[in-house]
Amino acid sequence: MATETVTITTTVNPLEELCAGIPTDPLPEPEARDPDIPHAPIRTPDLNADEEKLALENALRYFPASTHETLAPEFAIELRTYGHIYMYRFRPNIEMRAYPLDQYPCKTLHAAAIMHMIMNNLDPRVAQFPHELVTYGGNGQVFSNWAQFLLVMHYLSQMTDHQTLVMYSGHPMGLFPSSPEAPRLVITNGMMVPNYSSRDSYEKLFALGATMYGQMTAGSYCYIGPQGIVHGTTLTILNAARKHLGTSDMAGKVFVTAGLGGMSGAQAKAAVICGCIGVVAEVSEEALMKRYHQGWIMEVVTTLDDLIALLRHARRRGKSLSIGYHGNIVDVWERLVMEYECTGDVLADLGSDQTSCHNPYLGGYYPASLHYEEARDMMHQDPVRFRRLVQESLCRHVKAINKLASKGMFFFDYGNAFLLEASRVGADVGRSDGLNGCTFRYPSYVQDIMGDIFSLGFGPFRWVCTSTDPSDLAKTDELAASVIEELARADVPKSVQQQYEDNAKWIREAGKHKMVVGSQARILYSDQAGRVALARAFNKAVAEGKIKSPVVISRDHHDVSGTDSPFRETSNIYDGSALCADMAIQNVIGDSFRGATWVAIHNGGGVGWGEVINGGFGLVLDGSEDAGERAERMLKWDVSNGVTRRCWSGNANAKETIQRTMKMTEGLQVTLPNAVEDNTLIERALNPSF
Repeated sequence: MATETVTITTTVNPLEELCAGIPTDPLPEPEARDPDIPHAPIRTPDLNADEEKLALENALRYFPASTHETLAPEFAIELRTYGHIYMYRFRPNIEMRAYPLDQYPCKTLHAAAIMHMIMNNLDPRVAQFPHELVTYGGNGQVFSNWAQFLLVMHYLSQMTDHQTLVMYSGHPMGLFPSSPEAPRLVITNGMMVPNYSSRDSYEKLFALGATMYGQMTAGSYCYIGPQGIVHGTTLTILNAARKHLGTSDMAGKVFVTAGLGGMSGAQAKAAVICGCIGVVAEVSEEALMKRYHQGWIMEVVTTLDDLIALLRHARRRGKSLSIGYHGNIVDVWERLVMEYECTGDVLADLGSDQTSCHNPYLGGYYPASLHYEEARDMMHQDPVRFRRLVQESLCRHVKAINKLASKGMFFFDYGNAFLLEASRVGADVGRSDGLNGCTFRYPSYVQDIMGDIFSLGFGPFRWVCTSTDPSDLAKTDELAASVIEELARADVPKSVQQQYEDNAKWIREAGKHKMVVGSQARILYSDQAGRVALARAFNKAVAEGKIKSPVVISRDHHDVSGTDSPFRETSNIYDGSALCADMAIQNVIGDSFRGATWVAIHNGGGVGWGEVINGGFGLVLDGSEDAGERAERMLKWDVSNGVTRRCWSGNANAKETIQRTMKMTEGLQVTLPNAVEDNTLIERALNPSF
């Protein structure tokens, strides 16, 4: 009788391999850059010979000496070719996306949730330059190199509830004993001794592997794709129209802007939600077509003639439309000026900009005089000339905007440092002098619109359904709508009720706009009471099995208390403290001992390195009673910290909000300001002869 041969196959969980640590025996095969995906611009750190040696020594620290002979020359080539050692050889061969939590080989569910968020930030559908570990903003890193990623995943797989992982600018320092009440993860990114926090310092230190720019939510693993700012962009456009165009009906109105990358990709979707015509210029065909194929752009044009024809037709029809123009925004603005001069028609009603202008000389802003590929070559081959062309382009950019603004178009700064950088090259943006030098001819959207909303305590509340099941997201949408609608019926000030009603309408319609890219995530704006109620409702649904897996809550750092940024989040702080960063530091310290699962503090954010300090958090709602209590403690602090600071600086909305909050919150006592009632008093005190 013949013996039957049975072949037994075992399925290896690729996530277990991913969590095994840095593979060195044997080493993975070398990896060349994949030409079929977008890559980060080549950096020009201008290292001297000693600094190059130090960069190599620093990179080799992750590997045993037996591998150095192989890796050192390879890393040297990366450093000299790309301006940074990314360690492409160690990029894992796995589908990079957010996996359900039960697939991660972890000892604690909270570690699995962090892994879920990290991998979502590196998902090619989400990340801007995934192979360089850049999530958005041109240089917003999740990690500095692939060895760090692998080591972090290994540590998280080993972590218990009695350990905390400590991260220094992308580098995992290790697991340290702590307590179940402590955060499982503490992240710092780019923190500098203040006198050395300059862009030149950053370029060198990043090349050395010593520091990293985490943007706002990339380096804290909380980015949820372009939908993360869709709601805020929608609110900004709607309120700009109400305030400056005198209408809530945006049919036939035109919003002109630039940028379709990570955060800026939200603009086209927001324009359509508002009911207007959005024209968004983008120099990168890859970025433009990515948004088109994801359904965020409805029409693509490649010539200015086609753009103007489509724009005029859309205005006549009065229907919402998003148009992606493959080209430079400066050419668009100058063509709109020409159209006005020839026909008298101002074809733009609202204007802004969402290029990564905080990083103007390394791929954040492309000069109009160069094609995209020419610019990418020149920025590292001839950086001096490239810088000059960027400066010339910014001046042309502002000149065209000034012309149209003088004829009735309303332009606003959308917090990407556009006006700041334009002022630095001498463009005519009317920058104020002194401590309040964050004021320009055109208002920041925070100064003009969002600042008073922040002072009411409203800001971005985000959540991620870690089951990866869209039905769970739909359930949270329904829960959120019910919670917010109930709050709107309560006895609250009219200004607060209006915000509740706007957000209830938003969340009721969110699903149909198909905003999910990557993880099953959502965002709405809420105040302290709303955030606590939402977190409690989600946690209860997890406990009851109505939602299959834990929900991670977080926020954009673009919020009430997370960020000190004189050119954005705190640009409407006029008591001189806009240049101070106490609020963001206190925010993270306070979140850490009140229950956050992880906290992060960054030097740098949406307006650039050295221009902002911002803090963020993640909190896992696992259905436990402890999670609900943590969320309530932490969220109350997370909001009231910022409202109190805004109250002290003199904002009337914030004073009213914190006074109402004190009545509802046992143990809350804050210092209230006493305003000077006689407007002549100060002048008389300083000038007795007045």
